[in-house]
Amino acid sequence: MRKFLGVLVGVVAALCATVTPAAADDNYYDDDNLWSMEACELPGRSAFKFSIFYNSGQNGAWRNIGYRVYNFDVLRPGGSDPSTYRLRFCHEGASNPWPGSSQPIKNNAASGENHHPRYTARVYYNSGYKGAQDVMDPYQHIARFRNVYNQNASFQWTNS
Repeated sequence: MRKFLGVLVGVVAALCATVTPAAADDNYYDDDNLWSMEACELPGRSAFKFSIFYNSGQNGAWRNIGYRVYNFDVLRPGGSDPSTYRLRFCHEGASNPWPGSSQPIKNNAASGENHHPRYTARVYYNSGYKGAQDVMDPYQHIARFRNVYNQNASFQWTNS
């Protein structure tokens, strides 16, 4: 019995080590990506170093993203809030909103810009950082996504 309990505790610990921290980390990042004032600062002036745009050529509404996003349509803030939220473009232009203002980002983005000095920005076709992707090296922009134009679902930073 003692040996069985030792094995069971080991299996549970291994599962928790591989599943729980990632989920907790994503929720932490979701809080910042959803609620931070940096999200709607002017692109390039925000502490969040990736800007995603509704229109080609870095035009229309935008959103600054600071951390990875597993699924633009299902962000789960930490804490006791069981709700999920869609990541949306910022609402700019009070009387005449910019194209894309307040629209969901998922499958609506046309261009992006990486303002980070060290990390590569990747926008993926599918949720979970899968499928075709557009890649922007540090300080690079893409005026019109080639692989994920209006078909984008997730974002992450990588070292290369």
